[in-house]
Amino acid sequence: MKKQLILLFLSAILSVSCKNSMVYEVSQVSGRSIPVSDSIPAHDSISEFIQPYKEYIDREMNAVLAYSPTDLVKTDGELNTALGNMMADAVMELANPVFEKRTGNSIDIVLLNHGGIRSSVEKGDITTRTAFQLMPFENEVVVAKMKGSAVRDLVRYLIDAGVAHPIAGLQLVLNSNNAIEKLLVQGEPVQEEKDYFVATNDYLLQGGDNMIFFSKANEVTSLNYKIRNLLIDYFSKHDTIAPVKDQRFIRLK
Repeated sequence: MKKQLILLFLSAILSVSCKNSMVYEVSQVSGRSIPVSDSIPAHDSISEFIQPYKEYIDREMNAVLAYSPTDLVKTDGELNTALGNMMADAVMELANPVFEKRTGNSIDIVLLNHGGIRSSVEKGDITTRTAFQLMPFENEVVVAKMKGSAVRDLVRYLIDAGVAHPIAGLQLVLNSNNAIEKLLVQGEPVQEEKDYFVATNDYLLQGGDNMIFFSKANEVTSLNYKIRNLLIDYFSKHDTIAPVKDQRFIRLK
């Protein structure tokens, strides 16, 4: 009986306290920018703590993977560039075996975006840092299964964009009026109802750079392979990196 009275008493107290509790509301939010620059003195203990990690990261980032005999930039061509061709060819070369092993199919086309190339490659040693500078994002390779009719939408996008989006597996030749003179995928004419496998990155698959034609994909396979890691593997595989502009996407004069 005493226990019941105590519980009843406590319940009454809690009920009263809840009714009388104050309600707080946010009336103002303010903030200020604190720039991080060399003007802020280093803290010796923190510097000593991070120094071993910094040295390790610097060793990893400065590891030499390959050599480039020339500067590679993304502005040395109208509709295809040596640097863009290298990146698309790297995806075709290294992503295709992964895709084949998982699905039994082969990649037909690679499409990346010109804006996704975030740096140039300077003449000389190519390091791990080079790959991070080229592709600082976490984008991964995905493969979209698309009908030939959707591939034609992709081609129309390339024509209308008029910039050197990196491509591989696709040959597109325009006349001076931007009409198609030649369109081949893996050396063959595009067939409207045939399935094609287009490798790209997850950002573009979601419509990035207005590539809305990827919404027509019938199936998507994620390779769980970051493009940056793919570039590191590509550089490690090839002693010398010397891509060139070619005829994969051109406009006749």
